[in-house]
Amino acid sequence: MPIVARTERQSLGDWGEKKVSELCFCPSCKRSKTMKLLPPNFKCADLICDFCGYLSQVKTCTVVDVNSIPRQILGAAWEPQRERMEAAIYFSLYLVLSLKDRSDFSIYFLSKDLQEDAMFVPRKPLSSAAKRAGWQGYLLQLDNVKGRFVRLFWSAGQNLASLGQSH
Repeated sequence: MPIVARTERQSLGDWGEKKVSELCFCPSCKRSKTMKLLPPNFKCADLICDFCGYLSQVKTCTVVDVNSIPRQILGAAWEPQRERMEAAIYFSLYLVLSLKDRSDFSIYFLSKDLQEDAMFVPRKPLSSAAKRAGWQGYLLQLDNVKGRFVRLFWSAGQNLASLGQSH
């Protein structure tokens, strides 16, 4: 099976997922070092706790200020997200904000219980000329939920989460 080169955006996402898995404890069972990476393109989730099975999503983006949550960020495929929302299934969100050179980053957390349908906004489907014609993604509008995020980690500052826990 040939190895496909990852895009810059995919590599950034991979980096963010790895940082969360290394630095954050499970929001459910509170154990450290149990958040494991799911295979690429697993629908709507990026991490699973290998102790309790808790699923989380990670979104990573470059910003000019890791202390300020952006108004919106790119989501992923709309159809799987829409189906889960219709079934009232949400996954907690880790938001990794990084400087372009990755010299500073913050990890924020938004519990699945604090999310709302309005934050998931479908994008226009890709045109028939696009490589993935008809594919439809979504945006995460964060304006109305910014105050619900908790910062867990800031690389240039101090560790804001209790990461040294062991159970």
